[in-house]
Amino acid sequence: MATIKLKNLRLRAIIGINDYERTNKQDIILNIKIKFDDSAACRTENIDDTINYKEIKRRIIDGVESSSFLLLEKLTDFVLDIIFEEPKVIKAAVEIDKPNALRFVDSVSILKKRKRK
Repeated sequence: MATIKLKNLRLRAIIGINDYERTNKQDIILNIKIKFDDSAACRTENIDDTINYKEIKRRIIDGVESSSFLLLEKLTDFVLDIIFEEPKVIKAAVEIDKPNALRFVDSVSILKKRKRK
């Protein structure tokens, strides 16, 4: 079993419930862990036997930057949906930080985990 980590993916999205949050994109930071069975890739060294994390990252960027959610919970679930489009994914965890969401706090974040059924 292997874990691929995408660290500090910085994007901009419409996220929040306040009027200004509905019209202005805000910075968000994603940290992603993807677990998968890498035994075939280790044997073959064939790119088709592993997770194409570049493609997953591209789909996340396209989806998040064109999205418009009210809640971080829903946005995090949306990112997990994108990750699980890849059939080799066994488990994943996504944490999304919204910097400066609250006064006196560096960021607010939500962490969600999912396992393939």
